Formats: sequence, structure tokens, C-alpha cells
Amino acid sequence: MSEHSKFLLADSQIPPVWVNVLPDLPEPLAPPLHPATRAPLTPQDLAPIFPMELIQQEFSTQREIDIPGEVMDIYRLWRATPLYRARQLEKALDTPAHIYYKYEGTSPAGSHKPNTAIAQAYYNKRAGIRRLATETGAGQWGSALSLACQLFGMECTVYMVRVSYDQKPYRRMMMNVWGAEVFASPSQHTNSGRAVLAAHPDSPGSLGIAISEAVEDAATHDDTNYSLGSVLNHVLLHQTVIGQEAKLQMAMAGEEPDVVIGCFGGGSNFGGLALPYVLDRLAARKDGRKAPRIVAVEPTACPSLTRGSFAYDFGDLAKLTPLVKMYTLGHDFVPPGIHAGGLRYHGASPLISHLVHLGEIDGKAYTQLPVFQAAVQFARTEGILPAPESSHAIRAAVDEALAAKEEGRHKTILFCLSGHGHFDLAAYENYLSGKLQDYAYPGRNIDEALADPTL
Repeated sequence: MSEHSKFLLADSQIPPVWVNVLPDLPEPLAPPLHPATRAPLTPQDLAPIFPMELIQQEFSTQREIDIPGEVMDIYRLWRATPLYRARQLEKALDTPAHIYYKYEGTSPAGSHKPNTAIAQAYYNKRAGIRRLATETGAGQWGSALSLACQLFGMECTVYMVRVSYDQKPYRRMMMNVWGAEVFASPSQHTNSGRAVLAAHPDSPGSLGIAISEAVEDAATHDDTNYSLGSVLNHVLLHQTVIGQEAKLQMAMAGEEPDVVIGCFGGGSNFGGLALPYVLDRLAARKDGRKAPRIVAVEPTACPSLTRGSFAYDFGDLAKLTPLVKMYTLGHDFVPPGIHAGGLRYHGASPLISHLVHLGEIDGKAYTQLPVFQAAVQFARTEGILPAPESSHAIRAAVDEALAAKEEGRHKTILFCLSGHGHFDLAAYENYLSGKLQDYAYPGRNIDEALADPTL
């Protein structure tokens, strides 16, 4: 194989399409349900908060969807992103495994999130929308949508989970620089936010609360739509540029992955890398070919895939969103304020949940301390300071490589380094000074949480 450690694609090799796994699923997804009637959701039900072109993508049976030229023009600002072989990390681990990582931190926002933010802003602009409202956890999605709105001449309102609003002031300032207004959630700006503050004045917030605020904002303003950075089918669809590029780059490296790894919160970066490989797995089942194992890695403090129930639940606290069948910890779950703010969602993408339920994807969970230990080792060997979210994937990749060493066999590992950690230095300071705490799932009774008679 090539001895080069960096694999680059030309502009002409950026995928011209997004790939859609829905038509190839062995069993169809359970339909989303209307929050009021409980009837299966129709495209018209989503029209008050999404443009019709995105709604059509949400339910599309097309295997490939063309990427609009205007979106491709902006993608070229940073795509294609590099694939690296982590030779220095391999050396430090003394492993026979080969470790590759797809690095999405080269985007202007520092993460994978602009892949869908640009697309969503484009379709909303075409539909005549003036402003987008959204939520954000760690701030990566809020930053990406702020950038996208600025590039398309739109306004942007971001409800940022309060604990991250306080932990990551420079991520918030980045959104302000790109023209967005940012509110700490729960806020006094919406009815749902005021209700939470009345009951819990010191609430640290959650993505479920912030989603309620953003959806309410969009639903009560005719010139405003809602935009979501993860979970939904069309969001994961836009992210599949990651996996398509990675497959071309792995071919350049002369290898095929034995295991594909991504950190998991709602599912966007994980799905972006994994879904093209899921298609390989589904095809391999028909002809007996080898296919990679696929692993989604989440925090033990918010372990929807590994500890949640596979059930219909709301995506937000105020029950404004449709009911979807997913792995969930309950829509009222407020996770502890771990620094991996992008992985603090109570639920999981219905599509990824479905694939986990079918056995096509495995789930794995870690506490904060071993994750940061892997992050520091990666930074000291490969030179890139990873985001706390991405470091969950690093931890799993390191453990896979150590297992290969223990077993004395070769293994090819591919993971997504979904963003850099330049705005997460407070978390690293806490880790290096010994102040970082580990949090485990509190062991709440999920069945009781889901016994709400309105579900």
C-alpha cells in the first residue's frame, strides 16, 4: 500500500450526490406520528416549519439525490476533507492495526455540521424564508447554521443549551460574528422556555428544551422556519458526503476498513461516515461478501443507544415535535453537564436506531475520563486537538487497536474526527488539572418515563 499518510481528493472528486439508504432497508422505518392526532405524519404536516424540498428528502425513496450547484460551490471552500493514517498514534500504541481518520475539522465552523447547514439554508432561501431558528448543544451546529445563513443573506436565531452557553463563550461569539442572535436555553424568549424557568430557575438546559424553544419560535413566525442539525433523515442524507469521500480515499490507501467508528449524539457525523458503509453491509448480505463492523460511541452520561428504550417518543420537552420511534432516555431527560455537549441528546436518529435494532450497527459508551485520556494521547501524537465529542470515537479506535495488539492480528480501523477542540480548552484544563468528573447514567426507570399517557 501507499506509504503516504494523507489522502486528498481533487475538487472533481467531491461527491455530486447525497446517498439515501431508505430504499434499501430490509425493513421500513416506523412512520413518525403527528404529536396531536397520533396519525402517521404527512409531508403537509411539516410544511409550517420546513421547506417542501427538505420534506421530500425526509421521505424520499430515491437512492441518490443531486447536490445543487450553489451548495457544491460553497462545499468547495473546504471539501473534500482529508483522510489521514494515524501512524504516530499506531507507533505509540505499538499495534499492528492501521488507524485512519476522516477529518471534518477543516470546515470554516470547525466541524462536519456545515455539510447540512449549507444545504438547509439553501433550500429555505429558495422557499422565501427570511430567518431560521435552531437549537445547539456544544455550539458546533449553531456555528454552522450561523455561517450558512450569513452566506445566503438570512437571519439566524440560536437557542444554546445553558450549560454550553456558559462553558463555551467563544463558540457563542463565533455565532455572533456570523450575525446570529444567541439565547441561553431555557430562555425568557419563548413560552416553553419560560415554563421551564418557572419550575427550575437554575436549569442547565437540555437539547430537548432548546428544540422546544426553536420549534415554537419557527411555528409562531410566518417568515421563520426551523432547522435541525441532527436526527432527521434529510440531515443525515446531507452528511453522506463524508462516507463517500472516505471510501474513495480508503481505496487510494489500498485498504478496506474492518471497523468503522463515529461518536454519537443525535447521529449526524456518525451517519455521514457510516451510512455509505451500511449500504455495503446490506449489499454484502445478499452475496456473502465481507463488510465492516460499524460502531456508534456515546457518553455513559447520556447513553440513548446502549441504555435507552426503542420506543415512540417526542424529540423535545414541550411535545411540539412529531413522535418518532427511536432509542430514547425519555423526552424529559436532562443529562449532566459533560463537556461533550453535542452528545447530550435524550434520543437518537430514528434511522440509526432502526439499524441498531436490526443489528447492523453496534453501540458503545464511555465515561469522560478515558475519553479525554485518548484525546490527549491523540493530540500529542497526531498534533490535532480533537473536540470532546470526536474523542469518544478516538477512545473506541484506540481500544480496537489495543485489542488487535493483544490478539496479534492486523485490523484496519476508520473513524470520523468530526471537529477540532479549539473552543473546548476549558474542558482540557479541567482534565489536565484533575478537576474533570466522570458521570454515569443515573439509572432512571425509562419505562416509567415513557409511561406518559400522551405518548
